[in-house]
Amino acid sequence: MTENEDMAPGDGAPETNDRPTHSGFVALIGPTNAGKSTLVNRLVGAKVSIVSHKVQTTRAIVRGIAIHDNAQIVFMDTPGIFKPRRRLDRAMVTSAWGGAKDADLIMLLIDSERGLRGDAEAILEGLNEVHQPKILVLNKIDRVKREDLLALAAAANEKIKFDQTFMISAENGSGCDDVMNYLAATLPEGPWYYPEDQISDLPMRQLAAEITREKLFLRLHQELPYSSHVETEKWEERKDGSVRIEQVIYVERESQKKIALGKAGETIKAISTASRKELSEILEQPVHLFLFVKVRENWGDDPERFREMGLEFPR
Repeated sequence: MTENEDMAPGDGAPETNDRPTHSGFVALIGPTNAGKSTLVNRLVGAKVSIVSHKVQTTRAIVRGIAIHDNAQIVFMDTPGIFKPRRRLDRAMVTSAWGGAKDADLIMLLIDSERGLRGDAEAILEGLNEVHQPKILVLNKIDRVKREDLLALAAAANEKIKFDQTFMISAENGSGCDDVMNYLAATLPEGPWYYPEDQISDLPMRQLAAEITREKLFLRLHQELPYSSHVETEKWEERKDGSVRIEQVIYVERESQKKIALGKAGETIKAISTASRKELSEILEQPVHLFLFVKVRENWGDDPERFREMGLEFPR
């Protein structure tokens, strides 16, 4: 798949008609676990970003591409913004703010249950330095009373001048059509950036690694620390129409390796089965997936690992 910077506008334009086309980049920013990845998958209509209960699951910007009416909307799912403590944290937060500054429009997603506490308030302060058009999206509205939602919207709009406020549920899709209608009409006129049938600019090798990382986190949410990483090392298209994929799960200590493998290899087998099933559905071909677990101490200080994740290595 082609990276955005290698594609000139117009390469993906649809058949011409009497109506002008619109296109643009929309950066989703917000605190960790606000539901950004769930919302991107909902708006794109396919899985392009992994979802788990573990905070800071998204590490680099993932672009999901949606067509709505005569507009191509490129959603930039950014890492959650929080107070960084480690080198990897700093790289992720820098990536998120960089994505916001590169976008045509910024969509701030707030978890309605958590409101403006903690990281959300700090993000609002940071948005004062960003000059693109901004909209506010309150998520998980099915869990909050209407009067509380209205008070939350008013409080946020007092701090930042949002062009529009939406109330949605990324989980069940409520209110999402209103967001898409607004974006399609608001983004600038212009040719599309990507082919009509492309839903992400993430290379398949990287997407495959992300799918396995999601299954790893879902299976070992409590037991395995955040500091684990998956890389696709081999990808072989076979003559029978299947694909052989070899991936390495990197952890920092031998004790973490034992957790990832599980008793008699049961855990790694379960992760492999779940990942292989989803990859087969995405690729629409049989997948032979082989997972290996390796200990790499302090991989979070290795510039090469950051490049693999699509992040700049902070000095």
